[in-house]
Amino acid sequence: MKTKSWIECSSRLRRCLRRRKSPYIVNGSGVESWLPIFSKYAELTQCVTGVVTIMTSPGEEQNYKEIIFEVQNNTAWVTINRPESRNAFREQTLDELAEALKSTREDPSIAVAVVTGAGDKAFSAGGDFHAMMRLNKANSYMWNDRMLNLAMTIRGLPIPVIAMVHGPCVGGGHELALWCDLVIAADDAIFGQTGARVGACPTVGATQYIPRLIGERLAREMIFLCRTFKAHEAVEVGLINRVVPKTELRKATEEWCEAIKGFSGQTIRATKKSLNFESDQLYASWQQGMELLANIWGTEESIEGMQAFLDKRKPDFQQFRERNRGIMDEYLAGLDRDENQARRK
Repeated sequence: MKTKSWIECSSRLRRCLRRRKSPYIVNGSGVESWLPIFSKYAELTQCVTGVVTIMTSPGEEQNYKEIIFEVQNNTAWVTINRPESRNAFREQTLDELAEALKSTREDPSIAVAVVTGAGDKAFSAGGDFHAMMRLNKANSYMWNDRMLNLAMTIRGLPIPVIAMVHGPCVGGGHELALWCDLVIAADDAIFGQTGARVGACPTVGATQYIPRLIGERLAREMIFLCRTFKAHEAVEVGLINRVVPKTELRKATEEWCEAIKGFSGQTIRATKKSLNFESDQLYASWQQGMELLANIWGTEESIEGMQAFLDKRKPDFQQFRERNRGIMDEYLAGLDRDENQARRK
């Protein structure tokens, strides 16, 4: 076997370090061949029980703060790591999710990506209200653009993206699952859209995809009435692909990943693009949804819904209807006066 010089090996490692902005997990047969290089690069590495975490520059570890990103057995595992908030996401979370998923393009050996949530409480409760309550029409693009970027990243990847769901998968968390190619769920999973309950607007995938999956009537019930579906119900109506016992969720997902690895990568790339073609025509609808959402953020009604959730009380949305009724009555009274004056003339 030809022995590579240290200069050649370190050059390869530097290229790897420049490409990867997150911890790089090395396992399997590749570990032994890389260990001499890692030992030479001791000032840039930290080794913990056989797992090697690389830093991109001395003393600076490029760990994600709100997600966990691992590559194991040609599968990229992307985990929202905010279990204390039921994996609700905020701007930084959205940025890190998109960055990690985009980085899989730099490693053609990755066959599939899995998106999931940390802990055992929830896949994702959607957007973090503490972040969303800062939004208004003027700054709404700071949130909306990130959501759209993540959605387009998932749909544009040349590999399948699997949502591995346990617990609640609601609101924006459910939209995240909708963007994925496949959804496998534990038997404790719950799927739902809660926008009408909290004063948000589910127009970043829910209004576009749910009718295509379960039919328009059921979609309207799900969105207007905040109907939720347990995992077994979600399979029956076509909202997800498969449900398994919670203890078998990881194993069943890994089996899917192994199956995908055995199939033609170029065929999957081409067919994913073809499968997406028709629904990609909905991009204009997504853009419209962003505009609609921009008009929602920061309104009194939106703030009432989110604050009520945080206060663990029932929101009072009727007050806004009553106020609007008063405004309408005043307008109609003025219109009536104008018409009467016109008749007298």
